[in-house]
Amino acid sequence: MRVFEHSISGVLVILVMIILGYILAERGWFGEKSTKLIARLVTQIALPCYMVSTITMRFSANDLSGMLPDLRFPVISMVILMALAFAIVKIFRIRKSHAGLFSSMFFNSNTVFVGLPINTALFGADSIPYVLIYYMANTTIFWTLGTYLIQRDGGLKSQLDWKKTLSKIFSPPLMGFVVGVILVLLKVQLPVFVKSDLDYIGNLTVPLSMLFIGISVSHAGLNHLALHKDNILVLMGRFLFAPALMCLLVIPADMPVLMKQVFILQSAMPVMTNAPVVANLYGADSDYAAVMVTETTLMSLAVVPILMLVTQSI
Repeated sequence: MRVFEHSISGVLVILVMIILGYILAERGWFGEKSTKLIARLVTQIALPCYMVSTITMRFSANDLSGMLPDLRFPVISMVILMALAFAIVKIFRIRKSHAGLFSSMFFNSNTVFVGLPINTALFGADSIPYVLIYYMANTTIFWTLGTYLIQRDGGLKSQLDWKKTLSKIFSPPLMGFVVGVILVLLKVQLPVFVKSDLDYIGNLTVPLSMLFIGISVSHAGLNHLALHKDNILVLMGRFLFAPALMCLLVIPADMPVLMKQVFILQSAMPVMTNAPVVANLYGADSDYAAVMVTETTLMSLAVVPILMLVTQSI
């Protein structure tokens, strides 16, 4: 019962900030430019600082070297989910104009804007490096295979721009992680004022991320939510197949319990907020992607307490 109360409390902390972002957006506080500004502040400034601060303060070189081999679990999980998505597209006759977008949303998670704050609220800062391990796999697959599949929906010639792809993969959050790892391996002690600055700026990550989600929900419009066949299948992929598969992979594995818990939660996070942006860029159905971001984000708030009960039994 205490575990359930803790998970509900963690979700409520997140939910209040999302609702605040939604209300302020509905009242006209945030336009398209301010929304983009918040996203840039989180991904390019606050989150990299958060990574450096957390890793240098909480982990040793032995801790970090032991984590990297477990990158294989999210990779294996997403590859299997991708194959399952292709099969579902055929079996349930998902329309051709949605096939690639459907598949990408089926196997990719929102590991930063939702996954990071939820894991931090539930497990504390010790979970952050495990969140980043999953993020490394997720962002690499999204900006390669996921983007390729979305391009196909738009009727454009499917090709990968490796320069742009690599710039997306080696993003500021990942580089913050890399810098933190290097500092730990070299046993570099940062000056006290630098540590304090990193803490202050990094602490903006969670509240700004949640405000961003609330604003995004407002802009997508709750009146556009629906439960069509395509929508229901994506919801099943995100919140049923993905966590079930991850449980099968990690529960028997020899790895820290906290890493297992984080991987399971990360696998069941909403559709990536980048999906509508990429869909719009390549002429795919960006409205469908925006609706799925909203639906899966709202649904995740109900699913997380259930998954917390599951993970506490590991």
